[in-house]
Amino acid sequence: MESDALFTLGDLAAAPRAPAGFGGASAGVDGFDTVGADAPLPVRMRPANLDELVGQEHLLAPGSPLRQLVGGATPMSVILWGPPGCGKTTIAHLVARATDRRFVAMSALTAGVKDVRAVIETARRQRRSGGPPTVLFIDEVHRFSKTQQDSLLAAVEDRTVTLLAATTENPYFSVISPLLSRCVLLTLQPLTEDAVRGLLRRAVTDERGLGGAPTLAPEAEDHLVRLAGGDVRKALTALEAAAASATALGVDRIDLATAEQAVDVAAVRYDRAGDAHYDVTSAFIKSMRGSDVDAALHWLARMLVAGEDARFVARRLVIFASEDVGMADPSALSVATAAAHAVEYVGLPEAQLNLAQAVIHLATAPKSNSATTAIGAAIGDVRAGRGGPVPRSLRDGHYSGARGLGHGTGYRYPHDDQRGVVTQQYVPDDLVGTDYYRPTEHGAERAVAARLPLLRRIVRGRATPVADPPVGAGRGTTDATGVPADEGGADAARKGHQ
Repeated sequence: MESDALFTLGDLAAAPRAPAGFGGASAGVDGFDTVGADAPLPVRMRPANLDELVGQEHLLAPGSPLRQLVGGATPMSVILWGPPGCGKTTIAHLVARATDRRFVAMSALTAGVKDVRAVIETARRQRRSGGPPTVLFIDEVHRFSKTQQDSLLAAVEDRTVTLLAATTENPYFSVISPLLSRCVLLTLQPLTEDAVRGLLRRAVTDERGLGGAPTLAPEAEDHLVRLAGGDVRKALTALEAAAASATALGVDRIDLATAEQAVDVAAVRYDRAGDAHYDVTSAFIKSMRGSDVDAALHWLARMLVAGEDARFVARRLVIFASEDVGMADPSALSVATAAAHAVEYVGLPEAQLNLAQAVIHLATAPKSNSATTAIGAAIGDVRAGRGGPVPRSLRDGHYSGARGLGHGTGYRYPHDDQRGVVTQQYVPDDLVGTDYYRPTEHGAERAVAARLPLLRRIVRGRATPVADPPVGAGRGTTDATGVPADEGGADAARKGHQ
């Protein structure tokens, strides 16, 4: 089965250990397929040593945990966390090659507790008989259940095995805390465009790759780099397809047309790190803000086809939902958040449907930036030094001695009032009467705009007296403003709410 990095994982059956150097048809390691001449280009081009590893310079400093892991200097258990194609499984392969430890690889997609326990038991027997220590590599460890992860704890704790695990999911959510605490977490970054470009050029010239035939035109190279989106496996797979097309056409150069035809994606002028990235993103946001749903869908498609990270698009939608739609359609934030979750849960290409639905909702929704201006004004006052101590009646009155300090004294409990709102000072003294939130008349915010002035009058003690309700009227009777009428008999400072 395919791993998420530069080579494949094979069956769990034991195989002879690979020699230290690189070989096009070397013997396999437990759990790893051998590399033959007809292996896919990403497999043939996997790094032969740590110096060939590209794009993770922050982990390659002398004495770093990664170098100690590969060199076998310290038997530490490690979790590698990063996106697909950044080299997690490649690091595992380097560990397998570079040390004299017994190395076993398995995938959480196919292995279970029985497989894990079998490896641990074998490792324990070898350890007792003076054999080599065991490194257990588990790919996609986040797919292991809690019970499966629990089965690793004791063996990792006493170093019966040195665990090397790879995951594309946030380990703080996908890996149980006891296992996480027993491991060193190394975070791998998506490869930069320069790193992907360098690996493409190496693959074109290296004898393990294309061996210089055919060559790669600069514009075709740019296209493949854009398509990769930081995933070198995707870039090398596309290069191999383009090279096969060029060979079939009898040409010795991969041009842009050949690269496009090979991967069936048109080249889009879009640089994820340059002006085009920011220009397209700006056009996308402004089209939604301007309620032009068709333009917004165009810019969305432009980003997706160019290989933009769908998570970036989803984050922009979540921000936009509050920044530009806000209270005019409170459901917009739920829609955008659901789309962001769908991107993580489903992934592309299917998640493009979820993104499109969210874009249509946000572009056609009524617009309000009242939340943006309100928090901006409040933050401005705080930074300017406005805002004194917390009013005494609002302070925590539940701990021993608080009553003696007067904390909580005089607090009025809103639910004790017929209207659910009481006159009370909630802001520091120097902010009394300050209005931050100014609702618009758009969409659902129109009702808030009608209700807010009365709420402010009551809270600030400027409410117009309301006549007693008719005899027999119960709770829930409202006045003309829509706020429940006050029966005048509620004690707003009841014991227990101070």
